[in-house]
Amino acid sequence: MSKIEKLCRKYTNLSISDIAKLQQLETTLAYYAELAECYMFIDCMVDNQSHAIVVAEAFPKGQNHLYEQSVIGKIVFESFEPAVFSAFRKGEKASVSRAITQEGITVEQHVIPIFNDDEQVIAVLIKEKRMEAQEKSDEVVQQMPFALIEHIVKPDFQPVPVVSDLLVESIILTNHENKVIYTNPAGYRFISELSGRDSFDNIALDEIFPFLQQVYNQDDDVFFLEITVDGKSFIVKKIPIRNQSDKVTLLIIHDLTELKLKENELMMKTFAIREIHHRVKNNLQTVTSLLRLQMRNAVSASHTAAFQEALNRIYSISSVYELILENEDNAEEKVDVIALAKKIGNKMIDTAHTANVQLHVQHDNLQLFCHSKKAVSLAIIICELVQNALKYAFTSHQEGLISIHFCQENAAVSLHISDNGVGMHEAKPSLGMEIVTRLVEYDLAGTFTIIPSDRGTHTQIQFPVCEEVFILND
Repeated sequence: MSKIEKLCRKYTNLSISDIAKLQQLETTLAYYAELAECYMFIDCMVDNQSHAIVVAEAFPKGQNHLYEQSVIGKIVFESFEPAVFSAFRKGEKASVSRAITQEGITVEQHVIPIFNDDEQVIAVLIKEKRMEAQEKSDEVVQQMPFALIEHIVKPDFQPVPVVSDLLVESIILTNHENKVIYTNPAGYRFISELSGRDSFDNIALDEIFPFLQQVYNQDDDVFFLEITVDGKSFIVKKIPIRNQSDKVTLLIIHDLTELKLKENELMMKTFAIREIHHRVKNNLQTVTSLLRLQMRNAVSASHTAAFQEALNRIYSISSVYELILENEDNAEEKVDVIALAKKIGNKMIDTAHTANVQLHVQHDNLQLFCHSKKAVSLAIIICELVQNALKYAFTSHQEGLISIHFCQENAAVSLHISDNGVGMHEAKPSLGMEIVTRLVEYDLAGTFTIIPSDRGTHTQIQFPVCEEVFILND
């Protein structure tokens, strides 16, 4: 299998007959190169990609090579070789009198499309010739505005591309008649794609693009304009260049189209996520209402207590979504863990009807946030531990204190939940304890400990700070 066939089979969707056509053309490529004293290439588009690949090449004999190494198999990007992609899209010949290759070499480039029997463009044939550097007197070089119009020339006359040729922004220079005298590759592509022209010599740029008339008409030293044309968004910056024999205008055009699309996609995604949160919250409220209706038919106090525990768990989950929805600018779904703990703790005390039990939340000015998934786990953990304290700690009397304390310990967070009740002599297996242990270990990657205490019960949860659990510093 030839090299061209291997590359075409691996990177393109060309048929066997298409590949055979390119192989036949490759056999004559060296003759074309010798006859025209130019470098010849065949490029094909990569399947499902926006770039091309070199599948064949030929060099004229007896000349210094334009490229130090073979470029077969090299990926070609549109920002460097717009004529290649113009020929692919339009099926017409395209030329650039001054192109900058990806190797930084200045060439004159001519491109023609190669068609198959069905008149489909399957590849392009490229002819490249190195542009000869012209000597310039110091006086001429000094008159060049920022050395943007031409290349800087080394003593050996090897042209070196200026920085503007490597920028993604469109750099365009126009003369006193607003005609183009220089574009970098991105600028050429901008004019060509928006106007549908491969050549725009001797045509005023504001005639091609009427929206630029207001840019040229402004007398400001520097003028900015954000504009949308044919679904594309741009920022145009105009800078007049002084101290020239002719009026020269520098246009710097930044394409915002992709950025705007990404912003719209992000906005739509944010709206969709907020709508999902609304629906989850509303569905949880519906489940709560159904459980309350069922609780009215409970036959015993133990059944009522079980229903209330389930309602508290659902409320703790719902609290996460309520806090997310309260902040309109909460695109990252950050949840304030301290606010969440206060919200759940106060709700648990209210539903327990223990007016003499106080809740004390300490956080040492710690600003702790986490994403929704971790927040749900923390909410259920806090709910279970506070619920256990209310259920078992104050059986002999109705007065008491439940403390929730957050603190930072190096790269970890410690959550202490304690009470001043009767205390727990022995940890008994229960559904609540099993829920807490599993959530701490599997969801938070942390540890759950019951700390011995002279009075009451003291539990500690430690979990690491990570991408989904983070601390904001003032």
